[in-house]
Amino acid sequence: MDSYKTKKPRYGLIDTLRGFSILNMVAYHLCFDIFHIYGFNTLWMYSPAAVVWERFICCSFIIISGISLNFSSRGYRRGLIVSACGVLMTVVTLIAVPGFAIWFGVLTCIGASMLITQALRKLLERIHPLIGAAASLLIFAALYGVPDGYAGFFKLRLLELPRFWYQNHFTAFFGFLPKGFVSSDYFPLFPWLFLFIFGFFLWRAVARYKAEGFFKFSIPPLAFTGRHSLLIYIVHQPVLMGICFLIFGYF
Repeated sequence: MDSYKTKKPRYGLIDTLRGFSILNMVAYHLCFDIFHIYGFNTLWMYSPAAVVWERFICCSFIIISGISLNFSSRGYRRGLIVSACGVLMTVVTLIAVPGFAIWFGVLTCIGASMLITQALRKLLERIHPLIGAAASLLIFAALYGVPDGYAGFFKLRLLELPRFWYQNHFTAFFGFLPKGFVSSDYFPLFPWLFLFIFGFFLWRAVARYKAEGFFKFSIPPLAFTGRHSLLIYIVHQPVLMGICFLIFGYF
């Protein structure tokens, strides 16, 4: 029996890395609230440092989520819970800050990726993990430009995609966003599903080559934070906005 199917102790390093990622996300969103929503420096989020920081946070969060699916015996249930939390974020932001509403944010993407990967799990488990990881990463790179209307290799445009694919909010869920579409947090299935699947294969490669022992290291405060990352993600923006209101005195 493969090692990822047997009962395993919790791997502290994965929780630690997840905790580090969620704290980075909270810090980034605090800067976003101050500089963008409160208008102190609306160009900050487009600066190279902010763009790299945001991509690092989201890529690490999605990869770790893909890794973690290997430890779940209730992938569908977990996927539905995360998806519901994504819908909740959309509803709350539409009511509280409609100009900065979240459509198809990272939670919606991760929840849908969990459901799709779980549905394909038996098929994916037949693939050599190194081949699966490499293929997933290449597809991610090829589809990275889908929201901008092309396929290629990250920012390299090789194939322009048909404009009639880009119609409405339904197509935006997949990455084919219509003209005028705005979301303060946008992670469509294409390309991000394949980064999630890359994480799924990544742990399978670790298990195949029996390297799990390296992941028993833990930094307790970060590991604790990582174990409660979903709750922190849901509540952190209202808390940050409350703090900003106390400091600046207005919305």
